[in-house]
Amino acid sequence: MGNTYKAIKSKHYIQNLIEEGEHEHQDFKYQISDARKIARSISAFANNSGGRLLIGVKDNGNIAGVESDEEIYMIEQAATMYCRPSQQVTFSIYKVEGKIVLKVDIAPATSRPVQAQDDDRKWRAYYRVADENILAHPLQVKLWRRINENDDGAQFTFSKVSHGLIDYISQSGGVTVDDCMKQMHISRAAVEDMVIALCRMGAAAMDYSDGRFLIIAKAAGMQ
Repeated sequence: MGNTYKAIKSKHYIQNLIEEGEHEHQDFKYQISDARKIARSISAFANNSGGRLLIGVKDNGNIAGVESDEEIYMIEQAATMYCRPSQQVTFSIYKVEGKIVLKVDIAPATSRPVQAQDDDRKWRAYYRVADENILAHPLQVKLWRRINENDDGAQFTFSKVSHGLIDYISQSGGVTVDDCMKQMHISRAAVEDMVIALCRMGAAAMDYSDGRFLIIAKAAGMQ
């Protein structure tokens, strides 16, 4: 793995991070008891724009402390055995009020999706939204894979149907694949292919809102 270990730094730095609370790029973990659960967090951060775990910190921000060697072993296991492809993480160890806090930095993945193996041994991709790890929408996963398959850009021919779909997405403020199917009277496969092409052109994007993944217009791309 080639993980690196940074020296213990000032307690004020880690306390400032804790004061930020949990958010899109930060998650607190009281302790590590299940490598597969940590793999979901690694997947979620890697599929987004990276993030960090603070191990030994309770949800309310109180410092509990950990045994760093045991936690590092579990996290390495999560990153190598339970993430596909395996991910490289960086550890930093801090001593705060006599207790050890372990900071784990997860970089954005160079190739997405990063999947985590769940308890049922199935591989699933996660995504970080606010302070939650969300199961990535199948269309988002398909988009990531399509990008990996072809690096020379999307080829897209505009038709009457595709123009209609663009207008519908632009005017709606956010729609699902099912909404598009009903509105346009076309198959799921046709909707997904068009949405993927629009996303790759920068004209549309996937957005998580109110518990749903929605297709939204990106103003510059739709002009």
